Amino acid sequence: MDTGNDELFTMDTRQRVSLPPSAVPAGEAKRFRDYDQTQQFLLPPSLDDWLTGDDEARFISEIVEHVLDLTDIYASYENLRGGPPYEPAMMLKVLLYAYSTGITSSRKIEKACHRDIAFRWLTGNQTPDYRSLARFRKRHLNAVAGLFTQVLAVCAQAGMVQLGRVALDGTKLDANASKHKAMSYDRMDTKIQALQSEVDSLLAAAEDTDEVEDAEYGHDQRGDEIPDELRHRQRRIAKLKAAKADIETEAKARAAAKARDKAAKKHASAEEQDTVAEEAAEKAVPQAKTQRNFTDPESRMMKTNHGFDYAYNGQAIVDETAQVIITTDLTGKATDVQQLVPMHETMVDQLAEADIDQHPGVFLGDAGYCSNANLTAAEDLAGTVLVATGRERAGESFPGPDAPVPADATVREAMAHRLRQPDDRAHYARRKAIVEPVFGQMKTRQAAGQLRLRGLAAVKCEWVLHAVCHNLRKLRAIASFPPVIGAMATT
Repeated sequence: MDTGNDELFTMDTRQRVSLPPSAVPAGEAKRFRDYDQTQQFLLPPSLDDWLTGDDEARFISEIVEHVLDLTDIYASYENLRGGPPYEPAMMLKVLLYAYSTGITSSRKIEKACHRDIAFRWLTGNQTPDYRSLARFRKRHLNAVAGLFTQVLAVCAQAGMVQLGRVALDGTKLDANASKHKAMSYDRMDTKIQALQSEVDSLLAAAEDTDEVEDAEYGHDQRGDEIPDELRHRQRRIAKLKAAKADIETEAKARAAAKARDKAAKKHASAEEQDTVAEEAAEKAVPQAKTQRNFTDPESRMMKTNHGFDYAYNGQAIVDETAQVIITTDLTGKATDVQQLVPMHETMVDQLAEADIDQHPGVFLGDAGYCSNANLTAAEDLAGTVLVATGRERAGESFPGPDAPVPADATVREAMAHRLRQPDDRAHYARRKAIVEPVFGQMKTRQAAGQLRLRGLAAVKCEWVLHAVCHNLRKLRAIASFPPVIGAMATT
């Protein structure tokens, strides 16, 4: 079709460019740079020349090659049979770089290994398929999570962990589970009965068919396999019964723990506490609206930024100096209140493993961690522990900053008084700026808000993997790359 445009040609007549008349200078044709999509390289290209010297992929590669100890990963291949697997160091580089840039799907990582220069550089122009990538991630989840302590030690060596002030907080992470694959406790019995009725009908029909076939073919002839519709319903019944039993077990455990705590407050003996707990467990009845998800049964319904959804609760303790995560964990409990003491204890252990012979000067937590038990335990924890108390409750009276603390003050009243003192108030004012940006950075840059794996054990390791990648990004931003890496590798 004639468009009315003047047609210009480059030196290669196969490439034709059409321009409107207004774009062509009067009297001469504009020359363009040569462009030929079929052009071949005169010399073999080097992928190294296509990647800038300060690219993040180079940093990841240097860290894996010269800093991290991969002994545990290589040890798992000692007695492995079959064909030669991909080089573990290469696969780890790809995994760390992918998670650092927000690519967590093994299929998308495979696609990036074909299309992305940085990925092709990391793989040495190999293209591992998504199954190999997924198997590597699954096989080495625990080992990769163990790299957290090594990266923490490197950050400390670079002066990024000072432990002046640290802050603890939690964030909700979407589980890899569908809302439509769930059911509440009060519907499970009805659904089990309905499915069982269908199964009985199918079995009766199959029995009638068997009788007809026996008459036609003989009793010794093998019949057809179990119908798919029957097998499907039997699997659904098994899942429903397992979910129902899980809800009942959790309800019994919760009732027993509550009864035990109540008895302990009345100074009952250990034997009396056990008796009360057993009686409470026997009488426990699950709430009718308690739900279980069949895609990821260990996920729980939690309030997230986009409403209620199946999720996990990711925990992190962050150092103020460079927003390095020094301790992390993940739980299936929606509230934070039970995580303060375990996270503090884990922090002490991980700092020791990273050869950091120091404890935080100030440990900060928001009101979600406030309870009488936590505030009492905080008195014995290392460092100054400051936990927000929230608003006054009925019967409480928080003393003003200049008033003395009453002799009969509760632990909440005493903590509220401390937080009104100028020094401690200034410490706590830094809490939000220390820890909350970390979650925002991880969810935005690393897509950490959507977990890819399923099951509590697997998502724990995946969350730690995200923490490793976060700390590596902080290290790259602050450390002088690559000289610092060389110095670390020699120590």
